[in-house]
Amino acid sequence: MAQAPDPPASTPRGRAQVMAILNVTPDSFSDGGRYLAPERAIAQALQLVGEGADLLDLGAESTRPGFTPVSADAELQRLLPVLDALPAAFGGRVPVPVSIDTTKAAVAEAVLGRGATLINDIWGFQGDPALPAVVARHGARAVLMHNRATVDPGLDILDDMRGFFARSLAIAAAAGVPRERLILDPGIGFGKTYAQQLAALAGVGRLIEAFGVPVLVGASRKSFLRPTAGDDPSGRLHGTLAAHLAAVARGATVVRVHDVAAHVAALGTWAAIAAARP
Repeated sequence: MAQAPDPPASTPRGRAQVMAILNVTPDSFSDGGRYLAPERAIAQALQLVGEGADLLDLGAESTRPGFTPVSADAELQRLLPVLDALPAAFGGRVPVPVSIDTTKAAVAEAVLGRGATLINDIWGFQGDPALPAVVARHGARAVLMHNRATVDPGLDILDDMRGFFARSLAIAAAAGVPRERLILDPGIGFGKTYAQQLAALAGVGRLIEAFGVPVLVGASRKSFLRPTAGDDPSGRLHGTLAAHLAAVARGATVVRVHDVAAHVAALGTWAAIAAARP
């Protein structure tokens, strides 16, 4: 069993890590269909790493609002040609860890044996009951995201997140996934009102205090940015940067993004200022 790399904290340069989004789907909300062809996905992976990405997150099932679920076989038909071709594209070895955005144990079982080392689960180990054991058996890492099947405007979202993550961490421990291999994600864009999205971002520090586990934030181009950043997802870079910098200021150590170069520059500047002595 291959040992997974250490959990993300910060880069050697001191900035938060940048997880690059690479959707091999026909229907993702921002880039659906753009990288469905394996050769285009490989070219995009090369560009994202060249721009400074610290991790690659491949997804083969859209989870946008109103998405159509796909089978594990369909996911793997999209994922495996890209995953298998990545090492050769990079000259023999992919220079960054590869994450797979999936909720399915069958998909995780296949990809963790073929180069991926991290599973990004939007249901935080509370979807497919077989998934935690697969992650444990492969010595992999996992991102556990907060999610809700329905939106409840009257909910204290931070209380809900604390309860959700307590369950997720207990499931992980019972399956044999060490806490140090886990990352929490407040789930921006999933099962929350606009006000709850803002509260989830503002509460990143409380999650870290409550659980002592690194936090990843993925606000990239999402619809909660619409009131301040407009209707076009591709035009929401400035709002995305603001959301991610606010999360990093509260302790987030990984951001999941479409626009890698802009985030590397912004986070590098942020880290340099934070490290400066007045």
